[in-house]
Amino acid sequence: MAAQRQAEVVWEGSLGRGSGRLDLKSGAVSGLPVTWASRTERSEGKTSPEELIAAAHASCFAMALSFELEQAGSAPGKLDVKATCTIDQVDGGWRVTASALEVEGVAPGLDEASFVQAAERAKDGCPVSGALKGNLEITVQARLAQS
Repeated sequence: MAAQRQAEVVWEGSLGRGSGRLDLKSGAVSGLPVTWASRTERSEGKTSPEELIAAAHASCFAMALSFELEQAGSAPGKLDVKATCTIDQVDGGWRVTASALEVEGVAPGLDEASFVQAAERAKDGCPVSGALKGNLEITVQARLAQS
């Protein structure tokens, strides 16, 4: 069963001085401002494609890790996931170069090594990771929360 999701941007003006407004067709978010400066300088309350990639990667990874923890026999408690997506100049052009995942979580009955292994499996099995794989570096740092 395939699912499709849509987003729409209306852009006005040049790259450096123009701006856009992003709407998610689900209605969950609308009117998000986006500019070139929000990608390469300071965000100043505006979003960027890289921030949206980070959001997609973090949420997808959290779901994948929840599944992996269940498969390992631990009903996961809280998972705090952060994704950092990097855009940089490479060979004279701009390129998304990395997505770094960090997670701290509660996983009753698992030790640190098992939690880290589950996080690695989730990183490799998450559909967003699959879409990004081969195009940029994907890393994960995982740790169990202190009780």
